[in-house]
Amino acid sequence: MKTRLLFLKLAAAGALALARPLPATAADSAVRKPNIIFILADDLGYGDLGCYGQKKIKTPRLDRMASEGLRFTSHYAGFTVCAPSRCALMTGKHMGHASVKDNGGTLKRADITVPMLLKQAGYNTCMIGKWGLGERPGQPSSPNNKGFDHWFGYDNQGFAHFYYPEFLWRNDQKVLFPKNHDLRVKGEYKQGAGTYSHDEFTKEAMGWIKEHKGHPFFLYLPYTIPHAELTVPEDSLAPYLELNWPETPRLEGKGNIGGGQNDAGYGSQYKAGYCGQSQPNATYAGMISRMDRDIGRILDLLDELKLTEHTLVLFSSDNGPSSEGGQSLQFFNSAGPLSGAKRDLKEGGIRVPLIARWPGQIKAGRTSDHPSAFWDFLPTACAVAGVEPPGKIDGLSYLPELLGQTAAQEKHEYLYWIWAIRVGQWKLHTRGNGRFALYDLENDIAEKYDLADKLPEVVARCSKYFDQATSENSMGKKERRP
Repeated sequence: MKTRLLFLKLAAAGALALARPLPATAADSAVRKPNIIFILADDLGYGDLGCYGQKKIKTPRLDRMASEGLRFTSHYAGFTVCAPSRCALMTGKHMGHASVKDNGGTLKRADITVPMLLKQAGYNTCMIGKWGLGERPGQPSSPNNKGFDHWFGYDNQGFAHFYYPEFLWRNDQKVLFPKNHDLRVKGEYKQGAGTYSHDEFTKEAMGWIKEHKGHPFFLYLPYTIPHAELTVPEDSLAPYLELNWPETPRLEGKGNIGGGQNDAGYGSQYKAGYCGQSQPNATYAGMISRMDRDIGRILDLLDELKLTEHTLVLFSSDNGPSSEGGQSLQFFNSAGPLSGAKRDLKEGGIRVPLIARWPGQIKAGRTSDHPSAFWDFLPTACAVAGVEPPGKIDGLSYLPELLGQTAAQEKHEYLYWIWAIRVGQWKLHTRGNGRFALYDLENDIAEKYDLADKLPEVVARCSKYFDQATSENSMGKKERRP
């Protein structure tokens, strides 16, 4: 009831007030601010969940989460690959203004992040999993220096995709996994042996939630599943092996067994490639189902701690699916009705699931086609927390849409990804030298029919935004209402 009272106040003030801090009155200070949990999958396709049409991979807990909340059908990642997409999520800036535009980039000292802003609102902040925006602890771009009170996981982008690591970082301390080290040195590394990093992330997240249950918190949980390498413990693999799916083994990539330390403190074996996999399809499915199971454990914990109605939980993926681990995207129909995949600016590379659950605030079983993107999370989190977002961002809060206040929801004039732009129903790709491809997403979601030659006036209207998106003057502006 306290959470409902808080948001009745916010709703009554209208959409503009949703982005402003709450007054620091005695009455308001007695109302605890909502918790926020953002769970991010790595390389999960738009069609990889049952609630988005998946037929082979079992995801009962995420499907239930969607039935208990809101499922977005036109949500977009920050970019086609990991680091830029995560930069957009954390900073509220699209690729026209984000400081990280490719993998290997790191956040700058001047970058303001979601946890930095939520700390101003009195939140405890935690990140567990793959950061991907720094190289090692202690740097200006490390999680602890970008607003997270506590973090546990992979700091280095290249190290993040080995599920039986020799160590992880907890703040500035190494957490060693001697068995994983011994198996690698002996050349006995194999699926299911040692300590599986994903399991450690879930354990750490649940422990941190229990420890901070009495205070408003923000938990960012960027899992590495289902990014290659493809490997999962036997209990998650076995149910899919029984189905006898067709498999094309990925036998190369044996170079992840070795020793030595590079200048980042990671074993030299982590430069050599992902492990081979004899059952890539079954393993891919097992990884996603394991993640689904553990997300369910976290949701159950919120129930146990009586935090469910006080916690906004969001789930998404950092970009489209990738076949680098050897699984067949066609077999799973991982992109659903979309074309393209990771590293592709077709819809399959950037349109991703977004599920939001907040019983008592988000009406159960809703679906929204509101076009939104990763850079909208920062102002949304600020609106939930009652703190002012920076003026120089590209995002718009989608809190009104979450709460069912569609008439009050502001809409973007355009969404931008360097070589592609969406303007309403239109998706325009630049081919360079004044050449473009134009698609009507309302009637051609698979982007099969290029209409650029037939509709030059639409091309002219949309193409102007390529220059506008990189202008500093375009930041911080409210776009347009429906």
